[in-house]
Amino acid sequence: MSIGIFRQAIRNLGRNGGISSSQGGKYSSFRKLFQWLSPGIFVKRWLLTIYIGVLMTILGVAIWLKLTPIFWLFQAIDKAVEFVARVVPNYLSGPIVLGCGLFLVFWGHSRSLGEISKVLRPDGDQTLLDMLWQNRRLNRGPKIVAIGGGTGLSTLLRGLKIYSANLTAIVTVADDGGSSGRLRRDFGVLPPGDIRNCIAALADEEKLLTELFQYRFEAGDGLMGHSFGNLFLTAMSDITGDLERAVVASSKVLAIRGRVLPATLTDVALWAKLADGRMIKGESSIGSCDGQIVEIGCTPANPPALPAAIAAIQEADYIIMGPGSLYTSVISNLLVPEIAEAIAARNVPRIYVCNIMTQPGETTGYTVADHIESIDRACGQKLFDAVLVQKTPPSAGCLENYANENSYPVLLDREDVKQLGRSIFSVNVMEEDTTTRYLRHNSRRLAKSLIHFYRRAQESATHRNGKVTPLDRNAKSA
Repeated sequence: MSIGIFRQAIRNLGRNGGISSSQGGKYSSFRKLFQWLSPGIFVKRWLLTIYIGVLMTILGVAIWLKLTPIFWLFQAIDKAVEFVARVVPNYLSGPIVLGCGLFLVFWGHSRSLGEISKVLRPDGDQTLLDMLWQNRRLNRGPKIVAIGGGTGLSTLLRGLKIYSANLTAIVTVADDGGSSGRLRRDFGVLPPGDIRNCIAALADEEKLLTELFQYRFEAGDGLMGHSFGNLFLTAMSDITGDLERAVVASSKVLAIRGRVLPATLTDVALWAKLADGRMIKGESSIGSCDGQIVEIGCTPANPPALPAAIAAIQEADYIIMGPGSLYTSVISNLLVPEIAEAIAARNVPRIYVCNIMTQPGETTGYTVADHIESIDRACGQKLFDAVLVQKTPPSAGCLENYANENSYPVLLDREDVKQLGRSIFSVNVMEEDTTTRYLRHNSRRLAKSLIHFYRRAQESATHRNGKVTPLDRNAKSA
């Protein structure tokens, strides 16, 4: 009980609402002292071990040398203490000496750990204590599997990495357009574009790495139009033997938080059948088709899933699908039967993040229920229990801008969604660019909302079971 109360006190001191550095260096130092004393940092025990080792070393040397040097040292200390005790009363000298000793201990720790922090973080963004606390919190976060592709998945990961380091992104490999398509045709590699975006989103130095990975060559025979990230992953695939090993190696080199996995290592091509009977082949063509999609599949059919992706789903505490293009980013992953079956078998919170706007040609006129029905129809089973939708509509200027491109807000047909057996999680996760009048999901708000949904689902499960599991405690501390 006392440890739990102490943990809560430390947590309260560390929150923004508590004592902060802005209230003065004295309070900031006080807060950091309590953070160092907090259980679970796994540092104090080793520092104590060092002190015990130093004392034992001194004692060993003294015994080895027959106590002669240490005898004179103790005698000198004894005389000094006796002198101080005669001059200054013990009720004053004791606390003074004790205070000096503690000051030297903590000052030495602070300076030494500060120097270590400078080596680990030369930019000075975080102290060693901050890094230890962050590492502890993120490693205790829920195991989250996010499934999708395109910019939607990378936006989601950018926010989720704040809450957990136990992230797995399962990414589609059906892209056949742009730089990825050219590399796919020229080198026979799986398209690296969506994987590149996810790796950049999960990196600690995200801004610099994103600029580097997204850099496109504007000149040069064969290089024009290619992004550096795509070329990097293609080279790594050639060196390591396949895309899976390339992604693992790249993730280690770039020190990303979490991991990125292709849904399959099979070279798949998407196809779609339209209501008018036309057959559309290729991911890039499906995304711009002018007609209603009634069926979607891939060639070869039923590709095998990456074993690591299946293992991640089986161990997941939380599964998220989307946001992203319905057919070419979300459903394309679920065309791998083992992935769909693994998701359906999991009794954990599972949610689909619906797009804010329809996509011309791919989801023209679609409602939220239409999105859900399309996923159910493609997979032949129910894969998620809830759907996250945008709560408030975009501005009039933004709606007009999208209307010019034949794109409109995805209508929430509540009754139809409920008849499909899904709960509705309505939140404000939209971000509008006031200059371009284009919308996107705000990564931080989206991630915060999804973590809130997860915690609420865990609390409901706890009430039903009448007990608190380790997972519930981890979720609340994430």
